[in-house]
Amino acid sequence: MLNFDKVKDVDPEVYKAIIDEYKRQEDGLELIASENRPSEAVLQAQSSYHTLKYSEGYPRT
Repeated sequence: MLNFDKVKDVDPEVYKAIIDEYKRQEDGLELIASENRPSEAVLQAQSSYHTLKYSEGYPRT
Protein backbone atom coordinates (compact mmCIF):
# COMPACT_ATOMS: atom_id res chain seq x y z
CA MET A 1 0.00 0.00 0.00
CA LEU A 2 1.18 3.53 -0.71
CA ASN A 3 2.34 5.73 2.14
CA PHE A 4 -0.23 8.39 3.04
CA ASP A 5 1.39 9.72 6.23
CA LYS A 6 1.32 13.34 5.07
CA VAL A 7 -2.38 13.09 4.20
CA LYS A 8 -3.01 11.51 7.60
CA ASP A 9 -1.25 14.40 9.36
CA VAL A 10 -3.01 17.13 7.37
CA ASP A 11 -6.51 15.66 7.03
CA PRO A 12 -7.35 12.49 8.96
CA GLU A 13 -10.83 12.35 7.42
CA VAL A 14 -9.46 12.22 3.86
CA TYR A 15 -6.89 9.66 5.00
CA LYS A 16 -9.66 7.46 6.41
CA ALA A 17 -11.61 7.73 3.16
CA ILE A 18 -8.52 6.65 1.18
CA ILE A 19 -7.84 3.70 3.47
CA ASP A 20 -11.49 2.64 3.49
CA GLU A 21 -11.56 2.67 -0.33
CA TYR A 22 -8.35 0.65 -0.49
CA LYS A 23 -9.83 -1.94 1.87
CA ARG A 24 -13.08 -2.04 -0.12
CA GLN A 25 -11.17 -2.77 -3.32
CA GLU A 26 -8.83 -5.25 -1.63
CA ASP A 27 -11.45 -7.24 0.27
CA GLY A 28 -14.55 -7.04 -1.89
CA LEU A 29 -15.72 -8.10 -5.28
CA GLU A 30 -17.92 -5.64 -7.12
CA LEU A 31 -18.70 -6.12 -10.77
CA ILE A 32 -18.42 -2.57 -12.04
CA ALA A 33 -17.35 -2.47 -15.68
CA SER A 34 -15.75 0.96 -15.48
CA GLU A 35 -13.61 0.30 -12.39
CA ASN A 36 -10.14 -1.22 -12.39
CA ARG A 37 -7.26 -1.52 -9.96
CA PRO A 38 -4.01 0.01 -11.22
CA SER A 39 -0.62 -1.10 -9.95
CA GLU A 40 1.15 0.78 -7.16
CA ALA A 41 3.62 2.13 -9.74
CA VAL A 42 0.78 3.71 -11.72
CA LEU A 43 -0.73 5.23 -8.57
CA GLN A 44 2.64 6.69 -7.60
CA ALA A 45 3.16 8.12 -11.07
CA GLN A 46 -0.29 9.73 -10.99
CA SER A 47 0.52 11.40 -7.71
CA SER A 48 3.85 12.77 -8.91
CA TYR A 49 4.75 16.38 -9.65
CA HIS A 50 3.66 15.91 -13.26
CA THR A 51 0.02 16.10 -12.19
CA LEU A 52 0.60 19.75 -11.30
CA LYS A 53 0.72 20.55 -15.01
CA TYR A 54 -2.44 21.50 -16.80
CA SER A 55 -3.59 23.69 -19.63
CA GLU A 56 -6.39 26.16 -19.98
CA GLY A 57 -8.14 27.67 -22.93
CA TYR A 58 -9.36 26.38 -26.23
CA PRO A 59 -7.33 24.71 -28.99
CA ARG A 60 -6.27 26.87 -31.93
CA THR A 61 -7.32 30.20 -30.42
